[in-house]
Amino acid sequence: MKSIFAKSNRGIVCAAAVLLAAIGVEAQAETSYPLTLTNCGHQVTFQRAPERAVSIGQSSTEILYLLGLQDRMVGTAVWIGPVTKGYEEANAKVERLADNDPSFESVVAKKPDLVAAQFQWHVGPEGIVAKPEQFEELGIPVYTSPADCVGKDNTGGGDGVRHTVFTMDLIYQEITDLAQIFNVQERGEKLVAELKAREEAAKKKIASADGKLSAVFWFSSAELDIDPYVAGKNGAPGYIMRALGIKNVVDSEEEWPTVGWETIAKSGPTLIVAGKMERRRFPADDVAVKHKFLETDPVTSLLPAVKEGHVVEMDAQAMNPTIRTIEGIEVLADAVEKCGLSK
Repeated sequence: MKSIFAKSNRGIVCAAAVLLAAIGVEAQAETSYPLTLTNCGHQVTFQRAPERAVSIGQSSTEILYLLGLQDRMVGTAVWIGPVTKGYEEANAKVERLADNDPSFESVVAKKPDLVAAQFQWHVGPEGIVAKPEQFEELGIPVYTSPADCVGKDNTGGGDGVRHTVFTMDLIYQEITDLAQIFNVQERGEKLVAELKAREEAAKKKIASADGKLSAVFWFSSAELDIDPYVAGKNGAPGYIMRALGIKNVVDSEEEWPTVGWETIAKSGPTLIVAGKMERRRFPADDVAVKHKFLETDPVTSLLPAVKEGHVVEMDAQAMNPTIRTIEGIEVLADAVEKCGLSK
């Protein structure tokens, strides 16, 4: 299996390999089928390891790739940006059903024996692609990322409300579950161990800045002249900030609440983290548009973070509860150090 997250040039992957060699990774027992798991309040049963998986959500897709399962995938959908580095060739061989939301019919047409969904927004009680029951009636099991249902209420539409603080344990649970479903447990163990090692390395990098900094995460804006979508306190950006001892100036349980720039300005964040993505649903999806707005708007242009050049670009995938959230910790730690804020 290729090295996880081949993009790293900081020696973090090497550090993870040394850690694994030192502690060893116990070989896991083979999956016994039929396998029944509890997922997002539902019992899901697999009679055998899936051979025709469809993933709806970039994080779900990338987890399957990182587990070396691209040869068992027949379709993907919902893309925010480029696939994680090192998997471009594998991704090109799997049909992309849609850049955004696929139709129920297009998913079923692939005759999948697993639908792996990142968000209940797509496959959930009010899913815009389908409800889980619609797939189950056709004998197609659905597995949804625990990060989007555990401690999170999605019944109100939108991005949901997260009542319980997100932690990477939910992503590690997803990796472990999918590894068990596909009978590749050892790969799952190695992936989790490497991600944990990377997080610890990033934390140590700016440990001296703990408690001294604050930030706001700007994902996008429906229109530039209205309040932006910024990160609430309990989602992935909150986890990133807590990991590095940085205060979130937004104190909302909503996943991506809209908050006025005047309110944000009163909090005076040390850093502004701007989401970078290929999606172009809104003008502010473009990070260049974000930069121009921050530099020219009468309110934002006066923010110390803007005047001092403390605007950090981050892949939008890292801002959602995904496998890329660890990358988000690394990016922000690097930025804090580069800006001279780690002392």
